[in-house]
Amino acid sequence: MADRDDEVLERIRRGLLYTESETSFQNPQRRADLVFEYNRTPPGDAERRRELLDAILGSAGERIVLLSPFHAGFGSNVHIGDDFFGNVNLTFVDDVEIRIGNGVMIAPSVTLTTTGHPIHPALRDDFRRFSEPIVIEDKVWIGSNAVVLPGVRIGYGAVIGAGSVVTHDIPPMTVAVGTPCRVVRPITDADRHTRAAPAG
Repeated sequence: MADRDDEVLERIRRGLLYTESETSFQNPQRRADLVFEYNRTPPGDAERRRELLDAILGSAGERIVLLSPFHAGFGSNVHIGDDFFGNVNLTFVDDVEIRIGNGVMIAPSVTLTTTGHPIHPALRDDFRRFSEPIVIEDKVWIGSNAVVLPGVRIGYGAVIGAGSVVTHDIPPMTVAVGTPCRVVRPITDADRHTRAAPAG
C-alpha cells in the first residue's frame, strides 16, 4: 500500500477529514453488487441469502435475520453477532466499522451512519467527510426510523425510541428517546411485567 494511502487511513482512524478521491483505493471493499443480489433473492432461499451475507459482511454470527431491502456503503465494515433481527430498510453507512453484538433487534427504516460532513460548504468539496465507528452492544433494541450518528456506543440492553436521533453514547439498561436522544429512565425488574417501552 502506498504511503499516501497509509496517511489517509490514519486520518480516517483519528476522525479527521478526508475526501472521496483520497479513498478510491478502498473501492474494492464495497459490496454493492452483492447487496443488490441479496435484496433480489427470494426470502425462502435461506441458503443463498446466508452465503451472500457471509460474502457481504465483515463478520456474521449465527441466526441472523436481515430483511430485504437493506443498504450498505461497503458492507465489509459491518460486523454482526448472533441472534440478530434487522427489519426492512436498514441502512449501514459503514465507511468505518459498525459492530453489533448478540441479540440485537432493529426496527424498520433505521440508519446507522459512521460518517458526517463539515458544516461549512467550502470544506465539502469532493464529498469531504469524517468517520467514527459505531458500537451497539448485546441485547439492544432500536425503534423504527431511528438514526445513530458517528462515534456512538449504545450500551447493553438499551432501548432507543422510534424516531430518535442518537448523537452521543447511551448507557446500558436505559430507555432513551427523542431528538437529540436522551435517557428518560433506567430499565428495571419492573419492566419484566410490561409489554413495551416507547420504542415502536
